Amino acid sequence: MTDVPAVTLNNGVRLPQVGFGVFQVPVDETAAAVTSALEAGYRSIDTAAAYRNEAGVGKAIARSGVSRDELFITTKLWNSDHGYDETLRAFDSSLHELGLDHVDLYLIHWPVPELDRYVDTWRAFEQIHADGRARAIGVSNFQPHHLERLARESQVVPAVNQIELHPYLQQVEARAYHAEHGILTEAWSPLAKGGDLLADPAVTAVATKHGRTPAQVVLRWHLELGDIIIPKSVTPSRMRENLDIFGFALDENDLAALGELDRGERTGPDPDTFNAR
Repeated sequence: MTDVPAVTLNNGVRLPQVGFGVFQVPVDETAAAVTSALEAGYRSIDTAAAYRNEAGVGKAIARSGVSRDELFITTKLWNSDHGYDETLRAFDSSLHELGLDHVDLYLIHWPVPELDRYVDTWRAFEQIHADGRARAIGVSNFQPHHLERLARESQVVPAVNQIELHPYLQQVEARAYHAEHGILTEAWSPLAKGGDLLADPAVTAVATKHGRTPAQVVLRWHLELGDIIIPKSVTPSRMRENLDIFGFALDENDLAALGELDRGERTGPDPDTFNAR
């Protein structure tokens, strides 16, 4: 099994720096995909209520034979469940789907500015954390101004902010805010959904130089920045490839070349305008 390094959250909890994401993994394929990921060496699994596949994650965990204390399980609250009481009910539902008595990290999936309830939601998260049912709590897709409001109106600093992040969207302002306030940055869509990024001449040149695939180079770039990453694949060979990123390092020239790729280009929604429920 690959020895994946762990990072330390602001409350002392340790989180593997590379995890397995199940976004858009079909419900009937989730258990098999997570089983393959665990066999490949992943110990951090990232799901969400909105993915509708928490039960498949739980099924794979239950039959894996891997000790619960070796696993790091993240799930997320969906937008329609914002609010104090609604959050508590939704969390109970997620635990039931997963078949667990606690999760390791619970995230607010989106700030949903139109609702403007994420502060009340965060207070419920604080209660869930205080009760020991989530070892750590955090947010996803929050902009610095959302985080500033939480800092003013609540007590617990989020441990993680999971945001879209890749060489075409480097999120310099958000990463700087996180670093200043003890929040770790977790990248979703770390490969920008493949496609143009993995064919970019700057990426392929670095890949050729190191004898690695473009995907491995981009994932290694994230590690060099200190990001937590959750690449997704349902193909076992690709799962292993995405985990095989610890036998090389990028030098200053590589990092400079990839650093010049920032376009501010999202593959997903803008958190300031995304209000889907």
